[in-house]
Amino acid sequence: MRRKKKEKRIILPDPVYGNVTVAKFINQVMRRGKKEKARKIVYKAFDIIKERTKKEPLEIFDLALKNVKPVLEVRPRRIGGATYQVPRPVLAERGMTLSMRWIIGAARSKKGKPMREKLAEELIAAANNTGAAIKKKEDTHRMAEANRAFAHFAW
Repeated sequence: MRRKKKEKRIILPDPVYGNVTVAKFINQVMRRGKKEKARKIVYKAFDIIKERTKKEPLEIFDLALKNVKPVLEVRPRRIGGATYQVPRPVLAERGMTLSMRWIIGAARSKKGKPMREKLAEELIAAANNTGAAIKKKEDTHRMAEANRAFAHFAW
């Protein structure tokens, strides 16, 4: 018997920009339940973006997420004793989650600066189609392309 479908949580828009995507991004940045600290990091990163690019930070943020969002990914599938990496299209919501995760991960992996500066730099780089998060997306696409021969195993 299947278990019941998980109910989606309704995430309220963030207080400053009134944007649900920014609220989700803040939740991803958050560690150990320190939401106010995460908010400060994201909003100060947006201030840095506005200062450096002279553009609206939400535009840069949306463009960065769109550029990093993957189209294909590989999922392992076990068939007859062998495990194949099967390329699959990425659903919209998962693509958005992955792009947020990759941008934050790339910012965290940098050293020597406050998180707000690292996050601002990574968002600007992603908006310009450069940076570690874009490289991660390209690697994922390259892996999916390399395993295209196993696409007929997709379920």
